[in-house]
Amino acid sequence: MAERPKLVLAMRPDILDLVLPAPLRARLDALADVHPAVVTGWDEAPAALARAEVLLTGWGCPPLDEAALARAPRLTAVIHAAGSVKGHVRPEVWQRGIAVSSAADANAGPVIEFTLATVRLAARGTLRAAAGYARGHVPGFDERRGADGATVGVIGASRIGRGVVAGLLAAPAGFRVLLADPYVSPADAEALGAELVAPDDLFRRSDIVTVHAPDLPETHHLVDAHRLSLLRDGAAVINTARGRIVDTEALTRECEAGRLDAYLDVTEPEPLPAGHALHRLPNVLLTPHIAGCQGTEVRRLGAYAVDEVDRWVRGEPLRGAVRAGDLARIA
Repeated sequence: MAERPKLVLAMRPDILDLVLPAPLRARLDALADVHPAVVTGWDEAPAALARAEVLLTGWGCPPLDEAALARAPRLTAVIHAAGSVKGHVRPEVWQRGIAVSSAADANAGPVIEFTLATVRLAARGTLRAAAGYARGHVPGFDERRGADGATVGVIGASRIGRGVVAGLLAAPAGFRVLLADPYVSPADAEALGAELVAPDDLFRRSDIVTVHAPDLPETHHLVDAHRLSLLRDGAAVINTARGRIVDTEALTRECEAGRLDAYLDVTEPEPLPAGHALHRLPNVLLTPHIAGCQGTEVRRLGAYAVDEVDRWVRGEPLRGAVRAGDLARIA
């Protein structure tokens, strides 16, 4: 029987049991010779790192720079049991021919579900209805908004953005879906079932805008004061991507004026200061970055990562492979 590869876990210890509950840990132990202690710094287990062929990483993994890689000369794969690898994987990893994988696909499902539910809330004018109800107003049927026929603008054809488009088109509400993404052709958008438009046009025509672009220099404040001003009165902005993509202060002004509604799972800064105006506005729902895998859902990330270890051991291609050239376009 072939010797099992040496594997080191590198993540915050407090999440280890959520990411790898007992059944997953048992499966991982059957696939690899796993170092018994989780590593949070590269100087903690020099002998284990010197032998390591696979790193299974998670939230809190320290940066994999030249100094770290010098401690792990046998390393062949970094398998991340979370979404973005930008926080810890440096270009030197790919330069050394080390394979990189992410569980971003596993994290996408909850974000897609969260966004689709939020779109339905926004389409019904839920926040305004709730605020009115608190004042004793019960709307008649002629005042009640519905989702049927609403136009939803999707910013970014990321894996999550594409999942949102598919979910909207599968819904019985008959949503019209617009898409803005500079890397998508009209033919690609048509294949997705969306209409490809320029960002300004998307804002002019949408009842709801939902953000799914990566956090890049060119997307910083992509949703700015100008584009927010193009939205019709009563429109809604949803952000489950990254806070820096939306100009928080410009959006605050629009929400304070009562013109727009906002459903924000991410903000700039994050978290918002306790006294920020967005906390008190009745037409704003703030959630603390919970759209992705939470609680018991985190095991999905671990299961994906263990599956990747299995594929690596078998010599099969990694499903969640991340390449150096992807960094300029991914979250």
